[in-house]
Formats: sequence, structure tokens, C-alpha cells
Amino acid sequence: MEILFHCNFKKSYKKLRAAERRRFDERLRIFCNNPDHPILHNHALSGAYRGYRSINIGGDLRALYEPVGKKTAFFITIGTHSELYK
Repeated sequence: MEILFHCNFKKSYKKLRAAERRRFDERLRIFCNNPDHPILHNHALSGAYRGYRSINIGGDLRALYEPVGKKTAFFITIGTHSELYK
């Protein structure tokens, strides 16, 4: 699977604590092997984020991405539930 990152994702990722970055990296490896793995709780979004999907990184941390074709994911942002869904 090809993974692309939006500049906003990169900025948000850099602001995460080291443990959160490691957790995202681990979940990204799982996502690349099996995007529908139950631990990710991969689901479609509605409202302002219609067309995007969310994966659970752990705790309250979520990563939002846009599927581009069958083999590409464009990650747009990462943050807590309250930061993303204000």
C-alpha cells in the first residue's frame, strides 16, 4: 500500500509525544498489511469529513485519511477526538 502525508499531518505528527509517534508508526504498519484489522477500528466519516476515514491510534488519538484508489491512502491529519471533531 502506498501512504501519502498531507503537510498538515506532518505538522501535527511532529507535535505528538514520542510515545504517540511510536504508536502511530506501529498502527501504520498494521494498516499497510491489513487496513481492516479490528484494532484500527477503521470507519468512514460523515459531515464535514465525508469521504474520509478514521483509524484508532490508541486512547483518544485518531488519524484521518482519504482513500485514493484501492492501494493508496492520503493521511490528512492526526489528533485527539476533540481536536478533530470540534
